[in-house]
Amino acid sequence: MLSLRIHFWSIAATLIAFVASLWINQEVFAHTSFVRGINWIFLPSGIRLLSTLLVGADGFLGLLLAGLLTDFLYWFPHDPVRAIAGAILGSAAPYLVYRFAREYYGLRASLTNLTPTRLLVLAVAYSVANPLLHHLWFALTGATEHFSESLFSMFVGDLAGTL
Repeated sequence: MLSLRIHFWSIAATLIAFVASLWINQEVFAHTSFVRGINWIFLPSGIRLLSTLLVGADGFLGLLLAGLLTDFLYWFPHDPVRAIAGAILGSAAPYLVYRFAREYYGLRASLTNLTPTRLLVLAVAYSVANPLLHHLWFALTGATEHFSESLFSMFVGDLAGTL
């Protein structure tokens, strides 16, 4: 029972932290948008990477729920396919980087072997993985207007927000 409570609170804390960082980002950096949803500074990226590093799969689930909530209620209320895809891709990218760190670096749950250099590598890896996954989806759905500029600005925003 204690384990279920820990999972619940890990997921809830991730969801709350993500939504709070998104709200702060929209209040402070709304004027830095390349297009709606792609900012030159995107603070929630830091929450995405941090939550998966700290709580693993629970972070993924919290991000997925937060993504579904914000995509359906704020970003894409009239496009359920885009809302679901965005939530899945936004959660999968940091979780894939976390899994990479577990396999490649032998990252421990305690993060005792996470050095500043490795953290920087993971921040860059996430900042590449997230826009790449999103833009692969955009290409598959035919949304390729300003493709390279959008990919670059999402990379920069994710990296700035993560750092």
